Amino acid sequence: MSYKFIDLFAGIGGFRSGFEKHGCECVFTSEIDSHAQEMYGLNYNDTVHSDITQIDEKEIPNHDILLAGFPCQPFSIAGEKKGFNDTRGTLFFDIERILKEKKPKVVVLENVKHFKSHDKGKTLKVVLTALQELGYSTNWQVLNAKDFGVPQNRERTIIVGALNGVEFDFSKLERKNPIAIKDILEERDDFEYLDESEYTLIANPKRQLSGLIFAGYRNKNMRTKGVRENTEHLSRVHKQPNRIYSSDGTHPTLSSQESAGRYYIYHQGRVRKLTIRECYRLMGFPDDFKLIGSKGKLYNRIGNSIVIPMVEEIAKEVKVQILEKSTNLTKPRKILKQTSLFDLGDEFSTKLVG
Repeated sequence: MSYKFIDLFAGIGGFRSGFEKHGCECVFTSEIDSHAQEMYGLNYNDTVHSDITQIDEKEIPNHDILLAGFPCQPFSIAGEKKGFNDTRGTLFFDIERILKEKKPKVVVLENVKHFKSHDKGKTLKVVLTALQELGYSTNWQVLNAKDFGVPQNRERTIIVGALNGVEFDFSKLERKNPIAIKDILEERDDFEYLDESEYTLIANPKRQLSGLIFAGYRNKNMRTKGVRENTEHLSRVHKQPNRIYSSDGTHPTLSSQESAGRYYIYHQGRVRKLTIRECYRLMGFPDDFKLIGSKGKLYNRIGNSIVIPMVEEIAKEVKVQILEKSTNLTKPRKILKQTSLFDLGDEFSTKLVG
């Protein structure tokens, strides 16, 4: 059976690619950034609607799944309010009004790792409570892209809600053995290499728990203003663009703020910059994915995207665990009392219980 989904805050289609891989059909897309709209339209041959806040929820097609990588905003919880009173004025309100009108079977939300602790945990609490008030049994977890077949240490908060009472089990997601940066590199002869005078390698670099291998740094001037005594040397590695990582390990998170693409690796005895195509490979985009516009915008797009192989695995389990189940509840599940919920660590999943 083919399930229909809508793609909100869609970026360049990472969510869409992952769910289409498992036979789902996109029936509506919204993205406000004009460059992202252009890339999305070109690659998926589809119309992209702009500002979701200006779109009437009644005009959105019926669908089974709502997907959204929505921006992180603080919500008010003054006076123990619930639902729309907590989220009005934020972009999550637009997700909420669509869910209330269309009642899709599943909602999948994505945000940065620190969403779970944003505004001292209040933001996540409001989102989970709002979903529960709409009848969704909800579970969340922080997932890392490096566990799903790409050599990038990229952690993201994923929330899955089901209207039929099924509690999504993140432990059933199939993890893969880690791969290294060297496994996704291009073969060409026009790389941007650094001269040996431009960097310093460190002796005996060690692999971190994240899989990163910090191999050296670019020889940038050390900062002195605002730096504590005897720590001046640390200023050289304080910023990501100055760091160099071994291609034998994983890569740190690609940032939406790095518009110059200053990602350097130590590979086969030399230091070079990653190509734009290699950066897209780190997100799981295929080589036939069309790249248009300035490099600055292309780097911004990729830093704001979601890793496709991770989405593919989520999509597979959403179909198996939720859409292909017929469980129904007579009343919405209630959320656990969250007194110390946000001190339990990344691996803890909030669950809604009967």
